[in-house]
Amino acid sequence: MSGTPQRAVVFAYHDIGVRGLSVLLSCGVDINLVVTHTDNPSENIWFDSVAELAALNEIPVITPSDPNRAEIITQIKACKPDWFFSFYYRHLLGAELLGLPSKGAFNLHGSLLPKYRGRVPINWAVMHGESETGASLHGMHVKADAGPLIDQEPVAILPNDTAHQVFQKVACAGERVLLRSIPALLDGTAVATPLDLAAGNYFGGRRPEDGRLDWRQGAWPIHNLIRAVAPPYPGAFFEVQGKTVAVLGSYYRGEPARGRGVRIYWKNCLCRLDCVDGRRLCLTRLAVAGKDLDETGFRQLFGAAELQLA
Repeated sequence: MSGTPQRAVVFAYHDIGVRGLSVLLSCGVDINLVVTHTDNPSENIWFDSVAELAALNEIPVITPSDPNRAEIITQIKACKPDWFFSFYYRHLLGAELLGLPSKGAFNLHGSLLPKYRGRVPINWAVMHGESETGASLHGMHVKADAGPLIDQEPVAILPNDTAHQVFQKVACAGERVLLRSIPALLDGTAVATPLDLAAGNYFGGRRPEDGRLDWRQGAWPIHNLIRAVAPPYPGAFFEVQGKTVAVLGSYYRGEPARGRGVRIYWKNCLCRLDCVDGRRLCLTRLAVAGKDLDETGFRQLFGAAELQLA
């Protein structure tokens, strides 16, 4: 690419924000402003900082609670952006803001669009037992995740992958998508393909309470919920004998259950869960009140190595 560098304002957060910003810098994009979030002290901050990367590159950073406020729009307009790029930014951009860049606005989304539009797409894909997801670069419209597709790359979801492990795969896929697509966008050769929105759905955010286990479900959906919310996310849980037991990991082999009903028990130093569908899981990590439980701790806490749950 030759000539004057093209100007961009970048809306970014999290690891994917760091990767996206890094790709733009490597492609010679002139980034006039980074819009990011202030870390929430109640959130587990396990990811890299977009603000720190911007500081290393002497790029101005702002953290508005609403990027669509008039004074923020005025500040961004003064940057005279050719492009907007959004990487894991959590606020929707309104029509006035999206109308500012002269050449377009593009977002990197963590699914194979049009599937799993909306919030936390990787967690939803794992919870639904999908065998693949991916990263998609698409044009931004006022309606979230609805603009035309520029490029996407799939990744496998293996039966025992956690959402965090899938997130790491998607982050790498997203970087490759951007390395392919950004040069084409900048030189005007990128091709945009309209999304068939009827081929996918929108999903909302998830709360810690959504990790409650339901013993009416079989081993596979229970396993999918556990791995979809496993650390660094809040984790799955159930309540028994007045105690809340966090279930922070599981392993699925499709084995038959060894008894009747839903029960948790220890066998050969492993914690097992027999499920209502006659299949069982290995529960690889349990905790109560923030303290991990092994078999000895389980016996001390509950007075037995087996609990009937349903």
